[in-house]
Amino acid sequence: MTDLTAGQGEPVTDEADGTTTPEAADPVADARSEAAEYKDKLLRTLAEMENLRKRTEREVIDARVYGIAGFARDVLAVADNMHRALEAIDRELRESADPKVKALVEGVELTERELLKTLEKNGVKKFSPKGEKFDPNLHQAMYELPTADQPPGQVAQVIQAGYMIGERVLRPALVAVSKAMPQPTASANDNSDSASQ
Repeated sequence: MTDLTAGQGEPVTDEADGTTTPEAADPVADARSEAAEYKDKLLRTLAEMENLRKRTEREVIDARVYGIAGFARDVLAVADNMHRALEAIDRELRESADPKVKALVEGVELTERELLKTLEKNGVKKFSPKGEKFDPNLHQAMYELPTADQPPGQVAQVIQAGYMIGERVLRPALVAVSKAMPQPTASANDNSDSASQ
């Protein structure tokens, strides 16, 4: 039989088998503990929801700005081919060409300009970094070009223009990077002097 006269929080002894068990905890303390647990869960859930909202907002903006990246890369091949076609016709040939050929060339130039304008309207910008300092994040070096005109590490020649979409590189510019001209060595000068005598 259980002793019902025991005070709150004191152990209760069962006279039948002699075991001692703690009395039921205070219901108010249990309710407070449970309320604190639920409040903590609620605050964590609210923080997670706010983080999810911000992340989703960023993803929507990125999708709006960068969603056309694959399509834009494909269109760049068309722009490059138009540019190569126009560069293949030198100025003399253009001036001496038949009026119909001139009209064709002008049409291709107009189409190229319109294509670049449309790309730019959609956030894709062309850049040609000639004379700038080489930046591996924006440029892809194809070879080094010995030159006395520019300091080493500059973009000496642009082989293919680069394109940006928003703040990201869609395609790096293919460039030749300047390097210092090799200086003739003193022994090479001595050999050439002795050979001339």
